[in-house]
Amino acid sequence: MATTTPQRARPEGPGPETELPLYRLHLMRAGYALMGIGLAIVRWPDLITHPDPWPLMDSVVVCMLTAMSLLALLGLRYPVKLLPILLFEVAWKLLWLGVVALPRMLAGDMDAATVELVFSCSFVVLILVVIPWRYVWDHYATAPGDRWR
Repeated sequence: MATTTPQRARPEGPGPETELPLYRLHLMRAGYALMGIGLAIVRWPDLITHPDPWPLMDSVVVCMLTAMSLLALLGLRYPVKLLPILLFEVAWKLLWLGVVALPRMLAGDMDAATVELVFSCSFVVLILVVIPWRYVWDHYATAPGDRWR
């Protein structure tokens, strides 16, 4: 009596030939480390020493960025699986720079707080460099989506 082993479903989309080389994984890990450690230094203390009462939007930002830092640190172990965290970082910073900072700069309406935030958001350039854009294109833009039913 022969035993049969269940066949595993073949993954849809790009195959193993698009696996990232080790140096790309290390570059991504550097991006995760920059995000995770940077946010831990800047935002974790705010989580502990917040004012009472805590302004609503300030509390949302601190909690969201603290959660993002935890996910970025997890990205050190799983750089490919947590790639959407890097993409989210790029998306929100580029949106803010384009929609908020650029119009203020063009209008000559840059206060000290805006200049400081533009400076910290400008580090998004480093994240742009570490993202494997060909992989993103192959796995998020052109690969078949997950089934609906």
